[in-house]
Amino acid sequence: MNMRIVIYISLMMLMLANGALASTFYVDDIDNRIGSGSPRNPFRDLQYAIDHSAAGDTIIIKAGQYEARSNPFIETLCGNCLEHRSEVRASTGFTIADKGLTIIGAGRDSTILVTNAGYGLFIENSSPVSLRGVEITGGIRDTDGNATDAGIVVRNSLVTIADCAIRGNTQRDTTIVVGIGGIFGREGAELFVFNNIIENNTWDGVALYRGATAWIADNIIRKGRGAGIGITWDAVAVVLRNRVSEYWKGIGSFGDTRVIARENEVFDNLGWGIISTGTSWMDASNNAVIHNGNCGMAVWGSESKGRFTNNLVVNNGWRKEWVCPCVGIWVYSEDSLQTPESRLSTFEISYNNIWGNKAGNYQDISDLTGKFGNISIDPEFSNPADSTHFSLKPSSQLINAGNPLLTDPDGSSGDIGPSRRFQKTWDK
Repeated sequence: MNMRIVIYISLMMLMLANGALASTFYVDDIDNRIGSGSPRNPFRDLQYAIDHSAAGDTIIIKAGQYEARSNPFIETLCGNCLEHRSEVRASTGFTIADKGLTIIGAGRDSTILVTNAGYGLFIENSSPVSLRGVEITGGIRDTDGNATDAGIVVRNSLVTIADCAIRGNTQRDTTIVVGIGGIFGREGAELFVFNNIIENNTWDGVALYRGATAWIADNIIRKGRGAGIGITWDAVAVVLRNRVSEYWKGIGSFGDTRVIARENEVFDNLGWGIISTGTSWMDASNNAVIHNGNCGMAVWGSESKGRFTNNLVVNNGWRKEWVCPCVGIWVYSEDSLQTPESRLSTFEISYNNIWGNKAGNYQDISDLTGKFGNISIDPEFSNPADSTHFSLKPSSQLINAGNPLLTDPDGSSGDIGPSRRFQKTWDK
């Protein structure tokens, strides 16, 4: 073969591998035509644009409202059933399948995707996918209670979701307890969930099921049912700097999961703030767990392992006992042969400030105040009249009072509660 042809073919293959030949398409809701996807003649239908794009392409969605058509389908796997191989009847709105795409909206208050389905945006067998600057809304709950309905449902795909709003997914039959969540990771999902607003939905904010992994950071998750962030089955998650409020429950590790939860603000939820249960492993540090309806933090069961350290657990227990007693930290074991103190060999509780909780600071374990670095003092919030922000006064005794193993970048001991750098981010 001619050497020039060999070089040309090699360059073409390299360009394809690097996405150099990828296309950019535009979508606008200006009229009812089809369009060609160019800036001057954009596609009008988002699903049409997705279907006519190739792997590696970019779709830019102009400001406007885009409606999906509901498509019923039958799943052969159930994300949250005891028997994984169970048939589930669900519906999809927008669908990305078998290709990686970048989708960019004009902003989460400008580009509105109305899904009209249980699985609002369903992403399957697609890597990588990036979704930015859109609102996902208008979901309709499926009648099958086993369907894992959410604004975004991901399976067997690598997906980044950033600067989006998933909200207003509220339409459901009230005879079905479960509703429509925010973002759900299913089998083989790898999620990066950054800087989103997830609010006013009718089930969990972010939930992970069998085999899913996620990095969940800097999101506002509020005003829903279920758990703000629920990590279940064998999922793995890093949960950083989120604000979780006004759910039934805050952040939980269940089943055989592995969870790192750091610098989150978990407040004004009806039940517990943070819980570790099942055979899960949780490392929860530097969280502010404030004014939740029942307990602040809980270790529930004899087999969960992990650590609660550097947490601020204050003023919990304002409603009638429901899922746990109205205390700061509850350590419960159903094993009558296991003493509460023996749980500390597998679940460390250290350097926390447990203060002002309605029914006491600890239950089913001895008072740890003054032991393992745990204290009980007024945290001295910088603005006590603001019940939604928890920055500390410079004079607070919690500054530099944390676990010496968890240091600040300058090498000094960290604070108890979220770091001051994090607080400044939210207070802007």
